[in-house]
Amino acid sequence: MKVHEYQGKEILKQFGVAVPKGRVAFTAREAREIAQEIGCPVVIKAQIHAGGRGKGGGIKLANSLDETEKIASKVLGMTLVTHQTGPEGRIVRKVLVEEAMKIIKELYLGIIIDRSCGRPVIMASEAGGMEIEEVAAQSPEKILKEFIDPALGIQPFQSRKLAFGLNLDKGLISTSTKFITNLYKAFVEKDCSLAEINPLVVTEDGRILALDAKLNFDDNALYRHSEVVELRDLDEEEPLEIEASKYKLNYIKLDGSVGCLVNGAGLAMATMDIIKHAGSEPANFLDVGGGASAEMVENAFRILLSDKHVKAVLINIFGGILRCDILAQGIVEAAKKVAVKVPMVIRMEGTNVDKGKEILNQSGLNFTVANGMKEAAEKVVAAVAGR
Repeated sequence: MKVHEYQGKEILKQFGVAVPKGRVAFTAREAREIAQEIGCPVVIKAQIHAGGRGKGGGIKLANSLDETEKIASKVLGMTLVTHQTGPEGRIVRKVLVEEAMKIIKELYLGIIIDRSCGRPVIMASEAGGMEIEEVAAQSPEKILKEFIDPALGIQPFQSRKLAFGLNLDKGLISTSTKFITNLYKAFVEKDCSLAEINPLVVTEDGRILALDAKLNFDDNALYRHSEVVELRDLDEEEPLEIEASKYKLNYIKLDGSVGCLVNGAGLAMATMDIIKHAGSEPANFLDVGGGASAEMVENAFRILLSDKHVKAVLINIFGGILRCDILAQGIVEAAKKVAVKVPMVIRMEGTNVDKGKEILNQSGLNFTVANGMKEAAEKVVAAVAGR
């Protein structure tokens, strides 16, 4: 789950992480009132769940109250297009108005879970303001890493090591060490999957501040954080993904034309790979899980077919906990309730596979059955191409 920058900063403030003064505004008049409260100049920042806002025209400097109101009126309601939104862009419904400051240094600080070692890793770099992927590709030596033992937590020597590695003035070492430690506390206590400050800035008056803040949260831990769930902005999420979450389905919309209905995340990833290998692109990631009922399969099928870009469907199931006959019954029920206007290719193996195929064959519906993933991918790609 993602939150907006202003929401992330409010969370960080609770843990003693320093952020600029500012508040969110939903109207141009509110933006003016906030600017009057904190003093001009101010920065007006579009609030959407995507990076690259500055390059897209979503971050502007205002030197007066009139200019603040004028800029806010233009940014609010605009469709902001960045490299992360895609060409369709996102509508800006709110802006963050915060103090402008004189910056003498931009840094990077981020925390993620390193899956290879099963530990949080803190990454820091002097190359702040850039995409960390660009830094890793062009100057990997500029990225400092500290792996944290979850049982021990961050140790003082680790935060000091990062602070010294950023070549900060000696007078800022204590402040930056505390900043890093507090960010890690927020990351752990809020069950984050990502905490990224880019840029982390040093100001002319000697402050260290999170100029930007990006927090993502582990969906599997949200039951522990009702206060975080309340921050969810449905306007920033794909409608089909919202619908899928109501039925506990793992659905992510993609840009291709082959709809995928699969049980198991690993099999779903392999299915998407083999579709690409066969010459097409997946339209979604959809994992119905190992314990799905016929009702869940029916809902998954309905959501998948709601995507107007889907030209054909590949159903790839390995029957274990989810038996093939249960899946087949769900598919038949869904196909009878939803107007199916695209070709469907089904590949299933495992528990009760023969019974599942029998249900499909006796349904009176038009399915193409494939033997093996390679054949299934080739058939669904051919169907997309009209062959």
